[in-house]
Amino acid sequence: MQRLKTRPQFQAAMAGGTVSRTAHFALHRLVLDAGSGVHRSPASEPTGPGSLPSQQGPQALFAVQGVWLGAMVPKRWAKRAVTRNAIKRQIYTVGATFEARLPQAAHVVRLRTGFDRKQFKSAISDPLKDAVRAELLQLFDHAARRSAGPAPSQPAAPRAPAVEAPAP
Repeated sequence: MQRLKTRPQFQAAMAGGTVSRTAHFALHRLVLDAGSGVHRSPASEPTGPGSLPSQQGPQALFAVQGVWLGAMVPKRWAKRAVTRNAIKRQIYTVGATFEARLPQAAHVVRLRTGFDRKQFKSAISDPLKDAVRAELLQLFDHAARRSAGPAPSQPAAPRAPAVEAPAP
């Protein structure tokens, strides 16, 4: 699993749309086209001023094909660095367990609301870790099921043949 590192990568992944939500998290996904993931060697790429293509799509940001994952945990929702780092570690750990079930895409997990400080007194308590992990498992499970396609529906019950009323 590759990690998102640059601001344009995060922006592109978030522009892909929201795939799954829980009470505290949102998962954004940008599906990567398998055909455009041609990786050129750095020696073959032009360098110097004006060497960037005039139109650069989001696919160019992700040179390596596979599953990409990024975590956004803003200070607004997790004031202490200890809490932000613990949440990010949980995101990457749970994401790694779901890597095989996720499609080839760039994913961003975003903390969208804070955890109640009255309920979780410590910045890195075990109950907080358990709550974060449970929500992340739910978030990734929903996203993995959604990417697998619609669930096979049960066959429809046979309908009785329609009986036409005789013409008068």
